[in-house]
Amino acid sequence: MSALDSSSTLKDGTAGSVTERITASITQAIVERRLMPGTKLVEQQLADIFDCSRTLVRQALNQLSRDRLVRLEPARGAFVAEPSVEEARQVFEVRQMLEAAMVADLCQRITPAQIRQLRSHLKQEREAVTRTDVPGRTRLLADFHVILARMQGNEVLAQMLTDLLSRSSLIALMYQSSHSAAESQSEHEALVDALEARDKRAALRLLEAHLGNVEANLRLNPRVQDLKSVLKL
Repeated sequence: MSALDSSSTLKDGTAGSVTERITASITQAIVERRLMPGTKLVEQQLADIFDCSRTLVRQALNQLSRDRLVRLEPARGAFVAEPSVEEARQVFEVRQMLEAAMVADLCQRITPAQIRQLRSHLKQEREAVTRTDVPGRTRLLADFHVILARMQGNEVLAQMLTDLLSRSSLIALMYQSSHSAAESQSEHEALVDALEARDKRAALRLLEAHLGNVEANLRLNPRVQDLKSVLKL
């Protein structure tokens, strides 16, 4: 289940295992900037929230730990990860490499139908930014990059990028960016224009500037919020 695409009802058994739903819900709360770095994830509280056993909660926390979204500490429990400055730099470095190769390839073979799909997505982004829908716009701005990856037909790349975007969202929560959602949305518009024109040089320049702007404006600003309120069950 893609963390960025997960919006199913948590008690709907057809949506997957309870462990998968716990993992997806916590990841989504991070992606939508509702769950802050340093928040303690208490097993019993999560078991009560999701109406399941602590064993299933522990399995979900272990998975989130492997994804580097949660930090497990002996005798203390689980906490939403707090990425270091160096880790933040490395995440954006990897994104630059992956997404540059992806955009260069798309410039050569993107189709009119794919451009229409991107334009439709950009419309949703603009609407979310206009109505100040913070969770919605955050999810859509991240989804834009995953859509580009999926247009190559490479699900491994799409999943890698999804994981990196989840970590980027966590980094942005801890090192709050002054780079506005409106500016990011405008940069997406310019990138799609370059893709439609098959202008590889411009597309790569715009992508580098876009990711560089987000990274350059990160600032330390850790916050902690109540767990139950952000999961909104």
